[in-house]
Amino acid sequence: MTRPVVGIIGNQYLINDQYPAHAGGTMNSEAISGVSGCMPILVPADPRFVSVDELLNICDGFLLTGGRPNVHPEHYGEVATDAHGEFDRARDAITLPLVRACVESGQPFFGICRGFQEVNVAMGGSLYPEIRDLPGRDNHRMPPDGTLEEKFALRHVVTFSEGGVFHELMGSQKVMTNTLHGQGIKRAGTRVEVDGHAPDGTPEAIYIKDAPGFTLSVQWHPEWDAANDPVSRPLFEAFGSAVRAWAEERRPQKVLRSA
Repeated sequence: MTRPVVGIIGNQYLINDQYPAHAGGTMNSEAISGVSGCMPILVPADPRFVSVDELLNICDGFLLTGGRPNVHPEHYGEVATDAHGEFDRARDAITLPLVRACVESGQPFFGICRGFQEVNVAMGGSLYPEIRDLPGRDNHRMPPDGTLEEKFALRHVVTFSEGGVFHELMGSQKVMTNTLHGQGIKRAGTRVEVDGHAPDGTPEAIYIKDAPGFTLSVQWHPEWDAANDPVSRPLFEAFGSAVRAWAEERRPQKVLRSA
C-alpha cells in the first residue's frame, strides 16, 4: 500500500551565496519516513510554483518546519525592525493560508519552531522578535559553537498543562527538550491553546482548540533523533496516525479521480 504523503515545507537558501534553492533538513524526512511512517515530499513554499489548493489535494498532511527566516511582522500588525531578522515572504504566502485551511478542514499539520510561530500568526496571534531581550527570559537560541549533538542537546524542561493534550500524549507533565529559537509567542491567536511552557514562561506547546484534526505544534526541534528520543517519537507517531487516518478516509476519492 502506498504510504500517505506529508508535504515538508521547505525554506529558500542561497548556495555559495549565489545559487537559489529550496531545501529541507534531512532529519525532517527521516522523522516523517521512519517514525511517522509517511512519504516525505519537499514543498517549494512559494506561490509562484505551488498553490494552497494544489497542496491540499496532493498531500495528506504537512510538516511546518523550522527555518532561519522569520514570519514577517506585518502579518500581525507590526513594523519590521532589525531585531526581527530575515524573512521569507514567499513561505508566509503559502503557510499562513495553508494553516487556516487545514484548521477548517481537519487535514493534519505538525508545526516546529518557525512552523509553531506560523500557526500562531495564522490564527491572529503575534510574536516577540527576540525572547532573550525580555526581562526574566532566558536565551533560547541555538548555541553558536559546537557539534550538532551539542547544539541539539536537551537544555530545559517543558511543563504541560495537567491533563492536557500534550500531558496525555507524553504520559508525563514534564519533559526535557532542546531549544534553538530566537522569537516566541507574544499574543496567542484565536483558539490557540498554549499547553506547555519553558521555566521562564515562554510558550512551547500549542494546539488549536476545537479543531477537527491534528494541530499540535512545538517551539523546540523534535526532528532531532526522533526515532530514539522519548519526547520526539510520540509526537511523530501521533502525527503519522492522524495523517494515515486522513488518507484512508479520502483515498477512495483519489482512486475515483484517477480512474
